[in-house]
Amino acid sequence: MRQFFIVSFILISSSVFAQPYTSELENWYLQREQYLKSDTGWLNLIGLHWLKEGRSSFGSSKDNDISFDTEKIAPQAGYFIRHGKKVYLQVFKPVIINGNPTTSALVYDQDSTKNPMVELGDLRWKIIKRDDKLGIRLRDLQSPAVQAFKGIEHYPVDTNLIVKARFEPHTTPTSVPITNILGQTYRQFSPGFVNFTLAGKNYSFITLDEYGKLLIVFGDSTNEIETYAAGRFILADQPVGPGTTIIDFNKAYNPPCAFTTFATCPLPPKQNILRIPLRAGEKKYIMH
Repeated sequence: MRQFFIVSFILISSSVFAQPYTSELENWYLQREQYLKSDTGWLNLIGLHWLKEGRSSFGSSKDNDISFDTEKIAPQAGYFIRHGKKVYLQVFKPVIINGNPTTSALVYDQDSTKNPMVELGDLRWKIIKRDDKLGIRLRDLQSPAVQAFKGIEHYPVDTNLIVKARFEPHTTPTSVPITNILGQTYRQFSPGFVNFTLAGKNYSFITLDEYGKLLIVFGDSTNEIETYAAGRFILADQPVGPGTTIIDFNKAYNPPCAFTTFATCPLPPKQNILRIPLRAGEKKYIMH
């Protein structure tokens, strides 16, 4: 969840500023689409391979334990070796790690915050952790999905869907159960709740932390038909202590899983699922 797109939120509530706001929102959309196409975006993912304990051969050949579905790597490229919370890489031809060519390296240590990216031509891969699973997230910087990307359709701007919310922090450090698209349930830190009124009804959403922002994973009745089936995300500023923040539903955006089958997105908590249609922000992305 740490690579999600983050932008600052503009606090506008009056239609007097509708035109400047529309221009700002269009720029927000542009930045978001540029991010999706970037080297760290979600469009270039081409694989997610879970590691077993011990040694796993890899390369483009189907004869390997792990087959990278690309001709940009040798049929037999080398081995991943998982020892509990650590993963080592052994390759037959040098790859680039931290700017240097090497044929062997520690590529994942659960106790480290600096696990490296491996580079081989257009390919990039890194080890990710999801609950007790360790996997290889594979990217191709020249992926056809990047070349085919034509943008995302959005709902018309609706300044009535920029709402004030009261942030209520948890009184003690709190984690909440979150289920991801793989069906795994794990506990994740929650800063608190946001309470707001929409269409005359009061709502309270659980928030998660995303680099000091409030991450809201939510669903509504447009999901699956008009918007992505598993819900959307919104980021809001986090007040220091109890206070007011702004939830701008015009900046509701699709999770990574809307763009690739190789992501592991959180699903909305039941409390964050609206029974009304929320026609604002990004619509369903149609893959080409």
